[in-house]
Amino acid sequence: MPAPVVTVLLPARNAESTVGQAVDSLLGGTLRELRVLVVDDGSTDGTRRVLQELAARDPRVEVLDGQGSGLVAALQLALSQATSPYVARMDADDESLPRRLEASVVALEADSHLAGIGTSVELFREDQPVSPSLQAYAAWLNSLTTAEELFRARFIESPLCHPSVCLRREALVATGGWEDGDFPEDYALWLKLLHAGYGLRNLPEVLLRWRDSAGRLTRTDPRYAVRRFSWVKARFLALGPLAGERPCTIWGAGRSGLMMTKLLREHGISVERFVEVHPRKVGTRIQGIPVVSGEELGPPGHGLLLVCVGVRWAREALRADLAARGWVEGVDFLCAA
Repeated sequence: MPAPVVTVLLPARNAESTVGQAVDSLLGGTLRELRVLVVDDGSTDGTRRVLQELAARDPRVEVLDGQGSGLVAALQLALSQATSPYVARMDADDESLPRRLEASVVALEADSHLAGIGTSVELFREDQPVSPSLQAYAAWLNSLTTAEELFRARFIESPLCHPSVCLRREALVATGGWEDGDFPEDYALWLKLLHAGYGLRNLPEVLLRWRDSAGRLTRTDPRYAVRRFSWVKARFLALGPLAGERPCTIWGAGRSGLMMTKLLREHGISVERFVEVHPRKVGTRIQGIPVVSGEELGPPGHGLLLVCVGVRWAREALRADLAARGWVEGVDFLCAA
């Protein structure tokens, strides 16, 4: 069997009904030189039997025992066994389209600056329509097809679909891989890779069918709550754009802005002022911080402005307005909600 170009890390727990299709979608792809490391993470249904049948049928499939230690431990176990130059992710209930791995490897080999490539995704669920908010998120994610666009947008939401990603193993190992903690492990990894100077982007082609369900971890696990995503943002804002006591202004004294202010404070960063459009807030103090109007913001060049406006259309209008006033996104301001 030829040496694998890509090793796929696929944790599975109680996925008897879907994991066979997930693995078959990888094995039937156009990239044949692959190794699929499936980690049975403490399943109590027939998942192990399905995996053993897959491994008996195709030597490219290997089954590891995760002993129920959790997602990050399963990923790190599989990563420790990988020797290929590229490492891809897959979930046990998604479907990889035929060109996914081949197209990802081609893109990574064409740009040595990139640590990883995600793909555009198609959401699906079998019991009801996918929610409009999740569809909007997928459309936003699918639009981040250049490293520059993704880097500017990194503090808005998680900019890559985790099971669509193919990563350069060398970069993954050099930065320590996934971290276990009370936060989303995938978003923390993207920000860690970007902070280390690597690039990331998504392919414009839809190459993963991404299953939505009521039981997905992003809905059931507290590590994926909005506050935990914001905590990761604050951590890497403090390490990067706001390092060195750079002055910070926050546009938006609503829930998102106030949460970010509190979390930045936990990381040693003080907010100098809020900018607000609400006339009742302008001229007051919130949490002891003065509130000014957009007209009082002044020109760029004094610290960093964080746009903490969660409504997409309002955020986009504000980005356009700031750009028209000479503010450069990524230099003078960043969107962080």
